[in-house]
Amino acid sequence: MTAGKQKPDFVFQTSWEVCNKVGGIYTVLSSIAKTLGARLPEGGLCFIGPDVWRDKPSPYFTQDDTLHPEWREAAAKAGIAVRIGRWRVPGEPVAALVDFTPYYIIKDQLYGLAWENFGVDSLHAYGDYDEASMFSYAAGKFAETVAREFLGGKAVVYQAHEWMSGLGMLFLKRNLPQVATVFTTHATSIGRSITGNGKNLYEYFDGYDGDQMARELNMEAKHSIEKQSAHRADCFTTVSTFTARECTQLLAKTPDTVLPNGFEADFVPRGAAYTKTRRTARQAFFAVAEALTGAPCPDDTLVVSTSGRNDFRCKGFDVYLESLARLDARLRNEGKTGTQVLALIEVPCWCKGPREDLSLACGTPSQGMPEPNLTHELVNPHEDRILNLIKQLGLRNDKDAPVKVLLVPCYLEGADGLFNLPYYDLLTASDLCVYPSYYEPWGYTPHEAVAFHIPCVTTDLSGFGQWVNQTLGHEGRLEDGVVVLHRDDQNFSDVCDRIADTIQHYATLSAAARTPIRRRAAALSAKADWQHFAGHYAEAYQMALEKAQG
Repeated sequence: MTAGKQKPDFVFQTSWEVCNKVGGIYTVLSSIAKTLGARLPEGGLCFIGPDVWRDKPSPYFTQDDTLHPEWREAAAKAGIAVRIGRWRVPGEPVAALVDFTPYYIIKDQLYGLAWENFGVDSLHAYGDYDEASMFSYAAGKFAETVAREFLGGKAVVYQAHEWMSGLGMLFLKRNLPQVATVFTTHATSIGRSITGNGKNLYEYFDGYDGDQMARELNMEAKHSIEKQSAHRADCFTTVSTFTARECTQLLAKTPDTVLPNGFEADFVPRGAAYTKTRRTARQAFFAVAEALTGAPCPDDTLVVSTSGRNDFRCKGFDVYLESLARLDARLRNEGKTGTQVLALIEVPCWCKGPREDLSLACGTPSQGMPEPNLTHELVNPHEDRILNLIKQLGLRNDKDAPVKVLLVPCYLEGADGLFNLPYYDLLTASDLCVYPSYYEPWGYTPHEAVAFHIPCVTTDLSGFGQWVNQTLGHEGRLEDGVVVLHRDDQNFSDVCDRIADTIQHYATLSAAARTPIRRRAAALSAKADWQHFAGHYAEAYQMALEKAQG
């Protein structure tokens, strides 16, 4: 590489979620692709992801054997099987999907080298650790091969996202130190584990030690690779000031800079296209709700939704359902039977497939059905926490219920067998979205909602909620387009009441009164567009290149 360069000629972006829609990192990378590619030299961007599709068609990736055949040949000589093509997102960036399965046979050898060279302790690894680490190693080896053979003399950056990409980054840095490395953690493994295990993260935050908690929660392997990646990368980053504090406390490393998450407006339909998409999505939900409950959904039914990774406490699904139960009881007691709320929970669970009885019943007169809260069959319905809480709270979806609740427990990719519309299309059906997060380093779901002109409720325990408050100069209110509720370890009940209040109030507003609120939501989203935030990536790349070249 040429010494002294501070801008990259080529950037590798590596994540388990490249062409693999699992969570928020997919949205980060798929939405920044167009903006980032435009800021780099032509052909200067490549995403590396896992080839989880192999022989099956992928809804996200189009293979193109005319793209970089020389890379594929060089990788094959190095023992790496890779498919190269385009990611089906705005900008259509180059994506390389690596087959990581051949490395399972040498994983113990690789873990031994990781301990010797980097102090990464893999002794207590379990679950998805092996899968992620072998992918990470294959991704790093592919990038090393391409950089060594085809990018000589160029300033190259390798950005690895989350612990699942850390091992490959460490090996790449050791074997080819002139490649500048950026490690980005979107949520620390220990912070997420503390909250997922029902412990109070905030009340005792300053007393937590990351290494000690890793031992207590049986998270040593993931924590070790994350911590070493943070300390050894040329530039360590995270996505919000919220997580930066967490990294300092739990990883004993303060991030070099913060990379807030933006969004790409190209995902949002406009004008008549938006209206048509919204109408289609609402009709789809109303048809399913009417078949399940036997009660009609008037056109003015208020559609409220929440969505995200199936992280029961972190995402606040417990708060959401409790607020709906309180709202239902309140409306019944007040005799406001004219107010109709259809509340959606779009969360992937252990889904078996679409309900055949429901598919047949949609569009025909119905007296209601068994399991009126569930749109798709679950493998473990008696063990599902969301479904069990719905029933425990008495949200039975009887015909007279003012609040009806539907659990949509599948990935909404356009082929779920019932709605057959992608998530963003279905999102437009909502009048209001609710994301009462307890642990949310950024929060793409509320960010996406306002980008689609839908006001939302979130909390100040999300990075996005904190950004909203900072941008507005006050706590977000409904008239701003985003309600930002204060949440801590002790105010569960108060948050539930405030969400119920917000939904009830919004239901009373006319369409004319809602219009300016929707416009302010969209205007707020525009301030968090990637055109405003991508510059933070340039700063991180500059830091990494200066350190690598120094």
